[in-house]
Amino acid sequence: MFIARVTGSVVSTQKVATMTGHKLLVVEPYRLDDKKRQSLVTTGRTFIAVDTLGAGENDFVLITQGSSARLTPETKVLPIDAVIIGIVDQVHIDKFSVYSRNESNDH
Repeated sequence: MFIARVTGSVVSTQKVATMTGHKLLVVEPYRLDDKKRQSLVTTGRTFIAVDTLGAGENDFVLITQGSSARLTPETKVLPIDAVIIGIVDQVHIDKFSVYSRNESNDH
C-alpha cells in the first residue's frame, strides 16, 4: 500500500466490457520527506487507478497494486493493476501531523 494524491482523471470510451462504468483517476505517489520528516513530497511518478470510493482531485488516497488490487469485491474480475482503497483523512509521523484533509488546500 502507498499514499498518492489524485491529480486528474482518464476518460476512455473504448475499453473491455468489464471496465465499463469504472472511474479511472491519475494518481501521483507521495512519500515522507526524508530530510525534515514533517511533510509528504511527490515521488515524481504517476499511475492510473480504479476509484471505487468517489475520490476527487487533490485528495490523498491509499493505493494497492498488483494482484492485491483485485482482492476487493468491486475489483475481483477487473483487469487492473491499481485501485484506490481509502481516502486519507490524516497522516501522523513522529508526533507531527504531516497531512490533514480538513486543513490542506494547498496541494
